[in-house]
Amino acid sequence: MKAINAYAAYDAKTPLRPFTFERKELGEKEVQIEILYSGVCHSDIHTAKGDWGPAIYPLVPGHEIVGKVTAVGSAVSKFKVGEIAGVGCFVDSCRTCQSCKAGDEQLCDEGMTGTYNSYERGTKIPTYGGYSTSITADEEYTLHISDKLELSGVAPLLCAGITTYSPLRRLNVGKGHKVGVLGLGGLGHMAVKFAASFGAEVTMLSHSPSKEADAKKLGAHHFALTSDAEVMKSLASEFDVILNTVSADHDYNEYLKLLNTNGTMIIVGMPSAPAVIPAASLVLKRKSIMGSLIGGIAETQEMLDYCAEHNIVSDVEVINMDYINEAYERMNKSDVKYRFVIDMASMK
Repeated sequence: MKAINAYAAYDAKTPLRPFTFERKELGEKEVQIEILYSGVCHSDIHTAKGDWGPAIYPLVPGHEIVGKVTAVGSAVSKFKVGEIAGVGCFVDSCRTCQSCKAGDEQLCDEGMTGTYNSYERGTKIPTYGGYSTSITADEEYTLHISDKLELSGVAPLLCAGITTYSPLRRLNVGKGHKVGVLGLGGLGHMAVKFAASFGAEVTMLSHSPSKEADAKKLGAHHFALTSDAEVMKSLASEFDVILNTVSADHDYNEYLKLLNTNGTMIIVGMPSAPAVIPAASLVLKRKSIMGSLIGGIAETQEMLDYCAEHNIVSDVEVINMDYINEAYERMNKSDVKYRFVIDMASMK
């Protein structure tokens, strides 16, 4: 077994600090990846702090992983040493349930095996994520990454990218659709890029007037200040789709008013408070609320291939590993445009 250098949360309260562990021996269907870049997601913070339930400490976060294949198992057929590969939010699933067979492994009936804060299936071996120098993953849950794109900007596609790509594709968003994107952060900026690339007319919905210039630079055709009551009134029945990325508590009903007949609000943020939505808000114009969680392996590969073809990456700030605690503080203040990515060479 090879010793791996990493950063870990040892408990819910203290800062992340260096950690060393051993990856298991390479299996016959597994690939070993030297991690080059690891994106930093708000999920990392919530999990490390125990916000979403008990965590498995020491916890090595990171599920937006891009690196170089350094070894392959004897039965691997999809990857070769030297190729660029990625690992996203999960590394396994049951493979036999209806969701898995349909290519929706993220919705596995038994629960997907997370890239971190899970146990390898059938064991008590914790999974450790991308804040580390190397990862070993089953080739069926590993993704091909084009070398045409800046790899630091590719890393967040494995979470923020697929989280926004998947529901827009599921609704066949394209030319002739009017799409509102609520919240301009790590998810929102990717939603703007994808919706505009698909041919939709895109409006950024934000309570911060300072974000207008950035929204239009990212591809939004319009900007609407949601804190302005008159603006909100003028947008009644305006959109076919609203992609809601906001995780702070807010009133969904204010934005349901902006959907037209048969309109859909996609929920990808996860506020802590339950939503209260009168039936009439949906029934009277046949509106829908749709939730979405990342995407399956095939769809994630489709998204990565699309991004390579259309030159789409995340806007990132590259940091060294030892800056991670400051990065967490800044993320909690929304002080990043729009995703931190760790240069794992800083661990060597």
